[in-house]
Amino acid sequence: MFEYTFQWRQAFRALPQMLEGALVTLQIAVLSMVIGVAIAVLLAVMRDASSRWLRIPATAWVEVARNTPALFQIYMAHFGLAGIGLYLDPYTALLAGITFNNAGYLSESFRGALRAIPATQARAGRSLGMGPAQAFRLIVMPQMFRISFPPLTNQMVWAILMTSLGVTVGMATDLTGVTQDLNSRTFRTFELFALAAVLYYLIAKAVVGGARLLSWRLFRY
Repeated sequence: MFEYTFQWRQAFRALPQMLEGALVTLQIAVLSMVIGVAIAVLLAVMRDASSRWLRIPATAWVEVARNTPALFQIYMAHFGLAGIGLYLDPYTALLAGITFNNAGYLSESFRGALRAIPATQARAGRSLGMGPAQAFRLIVMPQMFRISFPPLTNQMVWAILMTSLGVTVGMATDLTGVTQDLNSRTFRTFELFALAAVLYYLIAKAVVGGARLLSWRLFRY
């Protein structure tokens, strides 16, 4: 017989703590995207390089990131590296695992975008006196980001949701970690995790909405 008594008031009293956890979640997701984008651009260029010594490590990164579970990657950052004497705290391990995953997925989006840009674009920049790096930065990269903007948005949402895996390596300050701690003290499982799910949903929708507005502002023409 169903005898569970809902106590939403108790759950809502924990909302300020959960909001603090949500800020940590957003912080990790944003940092993982910023670092991941920088690495992904490098990987995309390396994957199309003529030298196999550049292609092989870049391909290995992408293959592991895209074909193993994100939980495995976070575990390796926390427990695996500890086995060789490199100890990462839960926050750093979670950030490293998500960044590794982001870089692998985004590099393929960037590589596809780069291939969609005519080579004449870079040559036109060179004809104006730009060096290869300057032409890539000022002409190719803006177009690359414009083409790959939707996958970037999707990966940001995925990064936010991936932070919930941090609880498996002892992360206690993000939204899921805070919710788990509150649950262990109050046993209001349904109410707390339902509230956490709503917060994750609102964060994700805010990111998508912000991305659409940013896209409209940046890519109107």
